Amino acid sequence: MKSAKKLTPQEKRFVDEYLVDMDVNRAAIAAGYSKTMAATKAYQWVSNGKVKPHVFAAIQARQQKKAEKLEISAEKVLRELALIGFANMQDYMRANADGEPVPDFSGLSRDQAAALSEVTVDTVKDGSGEDAQSVRRVKFKLSDKRAALVDLGKHLGLFKDGMNVNLSGEVTVKTLADFYAQQKPKNAK
Repeated sequence: MKSAKKLTPQEKRFVDEYLVDMDVNRAAIAAGYSKTMAATKAYQWVSNGKVKPHVFAAIQARQQKKAEKLEISAEKVLRELALIGFANMQDYMRANADGEPVPDFSGLSRDQAAALSEVTVDTVKDGSGEDAQSVRRVKFKLSDKRAALVDLGKHLGLFKDGMNVNLSGEVTVKTLADFYAQQKPKNAK
């Protein structure tokens, strides 16, 4: 996306600031725009190529360069989301002699480890007095499977809300809320 118009120094600063953390309001204010401008217009500059096409194009070009430098591709992002979305707790545990679950990371592959978001090891005292023993407690947490699956589903077009109307007057709904709304009698409130 090339644009013939050059960025002003203020617009260049906005682009630089925006690419730091993708915070539109902060970037606009840091570039010297008013809080009102930041709140009302700046979002359009980054999301709509029609408002300030040269700013939009500069952001797109810089993001593309950054992705190429980091060797980030849509395939890599989707693969990582899939690793998180399809992770299974059984891959991270085994049962002890009593049938109780015990975390076991000894056989984890790099791909399985990608789904771990947190591992905490605490040493606590179990019991009291002379009978107290130090016990290691291991907790682990997998990354948000639901969020990863929703992101994958959106990418694959699995969750499309909307309505189609054909010329014969039939209405097709794509959400349960729309379906139930159609089932109400027209005179019901």
